[in-house]
Amino acid sequence: MIHVGTCGFGMSQKEYFATYESLEVQKTFYQPPKPSTAERWRNRAPADFIFTVKAWQVITHYPSSPTYRRCNISDDGKKQCGGFQTNDVVLAGWQRTLEIADILDAPLVLCQCPASFDPTDEHKENLRRFFDEVERDGRLVGWEPRGDWTDKEVQELCEELDLIHVVDPFHDRQTHGDVNYFRMHGRTGYKYTYTREDFEELTGCITEDTAYCMFNNMTMSEDARRFADYLDE
Repeated sequence: MIHVGTCGFGMSQKEYFATYESLEVQKTFYQPPKPSTAERWRNRAPADFIFTVKAWQVITHYPSSPTYRRCNISDDGKKQCGGFQTNDVVLAGWQRTLEIADILDAPLVLCQCPASFDPTDEHKENLRRFFDEVERDGRLVGWEPRGDWTDKEVQELCEELDLIHVVDPFHDRQTHGDVNYFRMHGRTGYKYTYTREDFEELTGCITEDTAYCMFNNMTMSEDARRFADYLDE
């Protein structure tokens, strides 16, 4: 089963739900929506539509990230954010993420890390403590590391902590996971438009029975539709 969609709504919700069968929710990363908003999304979507949820940035990103411009949290709260710290602010951020995932019946939560979350002993220990403490409510958790992590470091942590290694398959190889979760950011950058040859290569990267192929480039809506048509052919 290959689920194709985009990272965030790239069009009206009505058009999106009529065009695709899956979506990676981005709003939860910047500032989780109200539960009533998530309920509307779930009710408007087809019954078999699949949502995945990107974890709130207070879990993964330090407050120096420019993405905090869209985050409604106090200055004192921001001081505790990021790096998978196991303090009240970060743990509450995880619960808020799970609340939205529960409403959307999302099978997977994605934790995307900035390059500043590098492979130090402190960061590795933070990951271990965090995932040892939090509940997952039976869903998969994906981890998209960035920066200078080696394949060996990522694989060992994903195996130990039962995480899905999330990658852009045109730039990295997945080292662990019972499903494939691919995020296509553009082969040469955000403005890149994928070709039919790219689709053939992408299909060849799929190694598991279930795969999520989420486009996150400037032409993501068109590319996702074309890739879905390619698969239908």
